[in-house]
Amino acid sequence: MTTTPLIHTRQGAIATLRFDRPEAMNALDVPTAIALLGAVRAIAQDSGVRAVLLQGSGRAFVAGGDLATLRADPVQGAKDLLEPLNEALVLLEALDAPVIAQVHGAAAGAGLSLMLMCDFVLAAEGTKFNLAYINLGTSCDVGASWALPRLVGLRHALEIALLGETFTAADALRLGLVNRVLPAAELDAAAQAFAARIAAGPTVAYGRMRRLMRGSAGRSLPEQLAAEAQAFGACARTADMREGIEAFFAKRPPQFRGQ
Repeated sequence: MTTTPLIHTRQGAIATLRFDRPEAMNALDVPTAIALLGAVRAIAQDSGVRAVLLQGSGRAFVAGGDLATLRADPVQGAKDLLEPLNEALVLLEALDAPVIAQVHGAAAGAGLSLMLMCDFVLAAEGTKFNLAYINLGTSCDVGASWALPRLVGLRHALEIALLGETFTAADALRLGLVNRVLPAAELDAAAQAFAARIAAGPTVAYGRMRRLMRGSAGRSLPEQLAAEAQAFGACARTADMREGIEAFFAKRPPQFRGQ
């Protein structure tokens, strides 16, 4: 049995959070949720982090919430599990650093919900996906009802949510739920290379861009134009934008510092 349900490491500008309950296919229990919140709080205070990579140990990414947490007392169990998970999601949403999910084996229930909330998803061939909540007689959590309709539209979102059927990595790619599907043997290297690419980018601009995109559905056009102008003005004060402009005129690749 593992003693640490989540392993938080930092290599260069990449923070990696690896769910580490392989004996339970990384199902999210209360200690895991609390560990995730603690790690995300630390990342939010670390200005050197420019990309966040989520992984799972063993045979799966995250195979849902741990039903043992809910079996004895579903009401209190749900509260204890969701409070730290929801706070962690809000903090991840506020980061400038993009969040990447490296998914293999299975992403189900809360694991699929967590994946949906990430900015990028790289999935291994053979991965199985199922929102699963309806099969337990419950509605969804961990942001699925916010992210899923935005990603696939209402009709597909209702089909995925209400039928509770398993679908493949190829289906997920077709629906726009993942960015890339790779052979399982190549996933680790591809995810590291992708995270390194993101970590070398203009981090402040990434943060502004991701929040503009995520918030656009709730704004009118005039409100969105005002938000864009405010974000562009903030980026214009950064060293990275100055570097990007100078690199353009010098006909060389920009060297961003995330500042």
